Amino acid sequence: MTEISFRDATADDLPEIVRLLADDALGAQRERYADPLPQAYRDAFAAIQAQAGNRILLAMMDGRIAGCAQLTLIPGLSHVGTMRAQIESVRINSGLRGHGIGEKLIRRCIDLAREAGCGLVQLTTDKSRADAHRFYERLGFVGSHLGMKLKL
Repeated sequence: MTEISFRDATADDLPEIVRLLADDALGAQRERYADPLPQAYRDAFAAIQAQAGNRILLAMMDGRIAGCAQLTLIPGLSHVGTMRAQIESVRINSGLRGHGIGEKLIRRCIDLAREAGCGLVQLTTDKSRADAHRFYERLGFVGSHLGMKLKL
């Protein structure tokens, strides 16, 4: 297996990131991978870059994007003012799954959260993603809360 490296995403990476987000049954229903990309993706990326503590991390292999995750640092009052990190939009190139890239990407996110002073890392995963649940549990995550969402 080739070495995996990590870097922050740039606007030039957006088409490949959106392709990754759309590359599964759930993502295909909610993403719009097109050329050109919808402007909403560029606007969202600019907002992520402008917000301190918010980034898109890329897993790189052989000069190509192998995976991505969004890592957001969230200051909070609960847990005696504990800073937490939220991991979202985790995707690995479908042709590269099962090679440990996802584990390395999540562990890198955890390391970055720890370095930033976070005392907690949280994420949500769709109820239908049983394989993802097992993956995160294997990495030490515990299904301790019920996540709820309200679409606006």
